[in-house]
Formats: sequence, C-alpha cells, structure tokens
Amino acid sequence: MAIWIDVSTSKHRLMLMDDNKLLKTYPIAVGKILTPTPSGTYTIINKQLNPPPPFGALWMGLSKPHYGIHGTNNPASIGKNRSHGCIRMFNHDVLELSSKVSLGTKVSIHK
Repeated sequence: MAIWIDVSTSKHRLMLMDDNKLLKTYPIAVGKILTPTPSGTYTIINKQLNPPPPFGALWMGLSKPHYGIHGTNNPASIGKNRSHGCIRMFNHDVLELSSKVSLGTKVSIHK
C-alpha cells in the first residue's frame, strides 16, 4: 500500500491515491502561462502550519525548490491558472490532505 498524489494541471485536480485506487479528488489552482506548474515527479519534503501569507492554512514543500502544495487566502482562484507555479487548494482541503500524507510522499504532476 503506497499513498501518493497525482496532479493534473489541465483538469485542475489533485487526486489522493493508494497504489492505483483513488481515495479522494480535490479541486486546485495551478500556475499561470508565464509561471507554469512544473511537470515531473517530486516528493513532499516539509510541512508548515500557518505559513506567512499568501499560503493559506498550510504549506507542503516539494523537492523542487520554491514549489509546494498550499492553501490560499483567495478561494476564488481555485479551478483556475492563477499561481506562480505552486498548487493551491482550499484551506480545509489542504489541511485534510496533509493529515493523510507524510514527508516523502510522491507527487506526480502532469498536464
């Protein structure tokens, strides 16, 4: 049993997976055209509760420096291409996701 995260930037969705079984789908915001969310496979390397604005309720840093999965103080951006490359989630969703994944969790990002 391996928990991992699958991110589709074109569908604006993050899927929490257990091997090949879908556990939950979350709506997300991704990078703008000029600052796209990078495709690739990364891992969660840190977590910070109540980070400084504008990262919402929680920050989960990825192994690609300066990129992460985080909450937002602009919930209207969810479902759109609005970030500087990070993956934005509703605050309640990022808190729930963080409780289900640990450091070292694989994050696969694709179109």
